[in-house]
Amino acid sequence: MEEEKTDNMFTVLPMSQRIKLKAGETAEGEITVVNPADATEDFTYKAAVAPYGVIENDHADYTIDLAGETTRTQISKWIKIDEPTGKIKPNESKKIHFTIKVPKNAPAGGQYAAISISSNQDSKSSEGINVKNVFEMASIIYATVDGETKHEGEILENNIPSFIMSPPATLGAMISNGGNVHEDATFVITVSDFFTGHVILPTEEETGQYSEIIMPETTRYIEREVDNLPALGVIKVSQTIYYQGKTSTSEGNIIICPIWFLILVLITLGAIIATVIHLIRKHHHKKSIAV
Repeated sequence: MEEEKTDNMFTVLPMSQRIKLKAGETAEGEITVVNPADATEDFTYKAAVAPYGVIENDHADYTIDLAGETTRTQISKWIKIDEPTGKIKPNESKKIHFTIKVPKNAPAGGQYAAISISSNQDSKSSEGINVKNVFEMASIIYATVDGETKHEGEILENNIPSFIMSPPATLGAMISNGGNVHEDATFVITVSDFFTGHVILPTEEETGQYSEIIMPETTRYIEREVDNLPALGVIKVSQTIYYQGKTSTSEGNIIICPIWFLILVLITLGAIIATVIHLIRKHHHKKSIAV
């Protein structure tokens, strides 16, 4: 049986970039598309620009929106890609240049767009049926137009759970941005064993520090999973958030207790209680016989 051919998995770099703009002026930028070394054929690409926004869902987290147009996605109409289509040979890369023509009346503050690269090629399956394979990746543009910018935000929640049944432990934070430009929230997490003091995070591989972007006029709930924890025990956790000149630190102990251990404890307690009751009854029975 003939082995089915798989499509190339290309890469787009950078995944995001920040650009400063001035009203009435023109700026330039580029992204790089890589056709991997193990590719078996040329990669035919198509580049397009879409507005980039977020929708706050029920949990106050973000859902990406590449269709809705707002005053903060006008930049998607200002961007022109020099070569919107082309081919890239295996183990080669191509720089795709774009131009941003900013209108004179462009509003100050954040502007957001996504430059997407897609493969839109027809191929045949092993059954001889035509199949259209569509793969798409994007580089997000976080642009700021000079002018009067408004920076306004709060750290609303800084949450550490007190009990989990199994790793990972999920830390949470609620952060608002009432301004007109995106802001960075920086998190620093430390984890250690409660009894031994052994440092679990940071490690040689992980610093325990990361950043998240809070989009203008939104509130975002951010979750971070902490792994490589013991299956059973108590850990000491600290989460510090730095945001718009404000600092919030939350510290707490998390008990890690798997369900099997809870069942074992309940069985043991039940056995102890049953034994005590049996001994008490036996003692009373002996006293009644003695009387």
